[in-house]
Amino acid sequence: MQEKTTSAIESRQTGNKVVVGGIAAIVVILATAAILLFVNLPDANAFNARVEQLFVENASLTGQAEIKLLEILAQSGTAFSATLDSYRFVIFVLLVFATALLIASVMFLVMLIAMNRRMGKIERKGIEVNSLLISRDQNMVYLNDFEFKLTDAAIETLSVLAEARMDDEVLSGAEIEGVISGRPSSDCEEAAGATRIKRLRDTLGNQMISELLVRNIARRGYMLAIDKDVIRMV
Repeated sequence: MQEKTTSAIESRQTGNKVVVGGIAAIVVILATAAILLFVNLPDANAFNARVEQLFVENASLTGQAEIKLLEILAQSGTAFSATLDSYRFVIFVLLVFATALLIASVMFLVMLIAMNRRMGKIERKGIEVNSLLISRDQNMVYLNDFEFKLTDAAIETLSVLAEARMDDEVLSGAEIEGVISGRPSSDCEEAAGATRIKRLRDTLGNQMISELLVRNIARRGYMLAIDKDVIRMV
């Protein structure tokens, strides 16, 4: 038991390291892409510098039209600089959003994998029941923290399955019908017991609980997939 617990803890720690490593890799990749993108963007003041160079190199342009043209070019450079700054901000926001979205996707993926593993474990081992109390007088069943009000027929079927589980027996549909009806199982039909099992599951309501609690073993019959030591009947 201790070895299994240690193995489970180590497996969980390994999974956590993988998740952290995956998130770190995403952040590093996006950060690298952002740096390369911002480095390769043109300088916002490049246009203004070129216009200034034109002013210096063409000092002889003193005509009214030439000066007006240079002023227009200078204003265009200022507008280009402001536009490029806004582009930088938009790119930064998009990169932050992409990072958050990818991290959330990784987290959801890990949660789905963990849930699938948990469901697979439950399907392999059956539902984990710490206590099963069957009250025939009140037609009540207390399963862990769940409380079920059953019909008379359903409580009889569950009681028969509980008694069989305490004796480590697997009952066929005909045997279940025989025990409840008081007739020899050879005189009962398999379908009658199967119908009782179906009605019990329908009465329990929760599909996962009912399917995993009452296990159908191929070519053998039905049994409660729980530890017999947790069963009590009053």
